[in-house]
Amino acid sequence: MAEDFDPLVLGARIRHARRRRGATLADVSAAVGRPAPYLSQLENGKVEPKLSLLGDLADALDTTTADFLDATPPDRRAELEIGIARAQEHPRYIELGLPHLKPSAKVSDDVLEHVLTLWRCLVDRPDPVEAGDTGSDHRRLADHARAANIGLREEMRIRDNYFAEIEEVAAKALAAAGYSGTGPISERVLTELAASQGFTIERVNSIPRTARSITDTRDRIIFIPDRGGLRIRQARSVVLQTLGHFALEHTDTTDFGEYLRQRIESNYFAAAVLAPEGPAVEFLRDAQRQRDISVEDLKEVFYISYEMAAHRFTNLATRHLDIPCHFLRTDSEGVISKAYENDGIGFPAASDGGLEGQRVPRQWGSRQAWNAHGSFLLHSQFTVTDGGEYFCTTYIETETDRLPHAISLGTPKEHAGAFRGSDTLRREFARGREIEPDPRLVAEWRDIAWPSAAERSHVLSALPPSEREFSPFPGIDLLDVYRFLERQRRGRSH
Repeated sequence: MAEDFDPLVLGARIRHARRRRGATLADVSAAVGRPAPYLSQLENGKVEPKLSLLGDLADALDTTTADFLDATPPDRRAELEIGIARAQEHPRYIELGLPHLKPSAKVSDDVLEHVLTLWRCLVDRPDPVEAGDTGSDHRRLADHARAANIGLREEMRIRDNYFAEIEEVAAKALAAAGYSGTGPISERVLTELAASQGFTIERVNSIPRTARSITDTRDRIIFIPDRGGLRIRQARSVVLQTLGHFALEHTDTTDFGEYLRQRIESNYFAAAVLAPEGPAVEFLRDAQRQRDISVEDLKEVFYISYEMAAHRFTNLATRHLDIPCHFLRTDSEGVISKAYENDGIGFPAASDGGLEGQRVPRQWGSRQAWNAHGSFLLHSQFTVTDGGEYFCTTYIETETDRLPHAISLGTPKEHAGAFRGSDTLRREFARGREIEPDPRLVAEWRDIAWPSAAERSHVLSALPPSEREFSPFPGIDLLDVYRFLERQRRGRSH
């Protein structure tokens, strides 16, 4: 793709060509062999296609690849829609706290012209916040953090979560350290990797609780907790995450967005060293041929945590196996702390597009798994959503210094056959009509219920509450509360 490639403009040009031909997403899906939800994401500028797919789309829509790659919007309407989309990603727009504006066909061009013009007037004005207003400063930092998360997640989606430049650095470091080319890295290789950056590793029993490691850059020592405070798998990850900053030549930064990027890149480096691309891809391709892909196996073969194995799968699956996928980490209440997708699944999102702090529907695997039994804490199911049907496997992670959490890895139904557990008969329905609350139940208990959040939920008070009108208590699933009260009332009536 060209350096000035703009996925929003590309998507608009593909949509314009499709509508000009009078074709539906389903028509195009049948012609090019890609699922309609993916094509919808493409038209909305959420994914970056391969040139081969652009060629297939051009043939199906009777146009050319060059026409798709034209850097100008196809018409004024598309230009307005793109302008609105970009405006809503701006931190100052997010700061307004407005609900997301989707420029559907019912919204006239005149309305979009007004909104975009007013936005440009607002963004050109000087910032009204006075220096020293700590409350406003705190909100600004929080908004900046959320905007940074949203931007980085978008970049990861466009790149299929594959960072070739980091894979190359990791591969060279492993070769220089004498890695055998198969299985997990040895203690000797880890020591050589540290030495290649001029560091030694020391275990101590007095690391501050807020630090995972401390590096003395003068004497070139990486201090990590001793074996009583850090398991071997965790220790290897911590050391490599630290080394990643130096191997990738990171510099000090006071910008949160850059800090977050550096942390993501150092974590990627650690995973690329612990589960090297060559042997990991060979292992996954063999499992794909046998239709038996399992994150649990990837975890055991390379002696890494389940969460790292799931992350590593997302790095390699689309680039090497042509499998789109999604990843979720949630707590026992279904609240998202990490998420990634390039398969079109619709995660619950706040008005600014942020995912952290949002709660997934109770029908999703990451919540159903807490009630499952057997299978070594693994739970597989199919979930039917408004955007399509997805398969996922969820693992309840307990080997951690945090509270237990759920790790889910999923893919659209058409790719599910390559995964272990896809023969499951479990199927949950989480379309809009299934996840919307019973209005009678809400009306009955809304003004009566007054729950107090459990201690583990207090941290959520700093996160956006649910956008639903019936959820005014941050960290509380009020539908669970209402159902509980309803059961109690029924019990008393008997």
